[in-house]
Amino acid sequence: MTLFHPSPAQVAAIARTESPVCAFLHDLDALRCQIRSLTAPLPAGTEFFYAVKANNDPRVLRALAPHVAGFEVASSGEILRVREAVGPGARIVMGGPARTEGDIRTLLAHGVERLHVESLHSLRLANAVAERSGAILPVLLRVNLAGPVPGATLTMGGAATQFGIEQASIPDAIATLRDCRALRFEGFHFHTVSNNRDAAGHAALCAAEIDLARAWAGEHGLDLRVINLGGGWGVDYADPAWRFDTERLASALRPLAGSGPRLQFECGRIVAAYHAAYLCEVLDLKRSHGRAFALLRGGTHHFRLPSSWAHDHPFHILPREEWDHPWPRPEIARMPVTLAGELCTPKDVLARDVPVARLRVGDLVCFEMAGAYGWDISHHDFLCHAHPERIFLDQGRMAAAEVTV
Repeated sequence: MTLFHPSPAQVAAIARTESPVCAFLHDLDALRCQIRSLTAPLPAGTEFFYAVKANNDPRVLRALAPHVAGFEVASSGEILRVREAVGPGARIVMGGPARTEGDIRTLLAHGVERLHVESLHSLRLANAVAERSGAILPVLLRVNLAGPVPGATLTMGGAATQFGIEQASIPDAIATLRDCRALRFEGFHFHTVSNNRDAAGHAALCAAEIDLARAWAGEHGLDLRVINLGGGWGVDYADPAWRFDTERLASALRPLAGSGPRLQFECGRIVAAYHAAYLCEVLDLKRSHGRAFALLRGGTHHFRLPSSWAHDHPFHILPREEWDHPWPRPEIARMPVTLAGELCTPKDVLARDVPVARLRVGDLVCFEMAGAYGWDISHHDFLCHAHPERIFLDQGRMAAAEVTV
């Protein structure tokens, strides 16, 4: 699997205007290669859904559509985004911890094939809405495991979180579901950890979840059709060359797949992260209390991921030789620099005290691995700064993002 680096020609095309450079650049051809490399090793009978929350741009959704089983969404808005971008034939499954009557009506109206239910109240609510609509809604019960679970960047199960039905209450959920005549049980949903970089440990967790689902089905006489194992396949922002061992995960799961219930995954970050870059022009350089700061056209209002995860995002510097001002060009050399954005808050930082060989006002900083949970989770209109350009490379052509509401 490759890591996207914009070519000099691509950078020059973005930097063609007099305005300071600020842009996301996505390589859709590389994205297609990425999804094929992730799904190819999976055992027969396994389905791979793309988690739309990672990046919901219509061009990204259309590029992935031929290569995934469908799309996992967490809101009514994401349902509409998939339908508008990909069309009525795309398979959609829906999860998320806070469901409303409007969500249930929307998923029924737009042919969502399954709801992942996270509480007994949500079961009853979904049943009431489906019953009034004269529909039968397939559901999975999302499980919050008793734990402990293997370490990962984020944990949604095996601990006190707002996600899923705690393991001890699953028998109660099954009993409640039997009285919900407008719902049809199809299986269990486990999305326990996110960004797990241990493929062997993740495989062991998945195997334990499969065993638990089968045991519950046998104990309660359930027709177990689907076991959704969530996402959680990790990336390493500290080491962009590192890759999750998909082959090892697939090999460990192969004996458990095929006969019986379908296994499903719903991954986002590992799909979208690697093949986009965020380019920001250096607007100013300054020293303060013994530290050096580069102020960028851009910041966490476009790319919140480094702030939300409290990490130094990987980057490299793209020098530009143009300098049109009569005064000396500010620069720093052979020292650590903190890359800060244009917001009026000290939290607007993308990397802290990272050594650089040379950096000048007017140079570009290229943040790698910017395709997942960047633009989509950011507070775009804080201070009403201009949005970045969003450019897509597709079969050798560059195109701007479509306007979405």
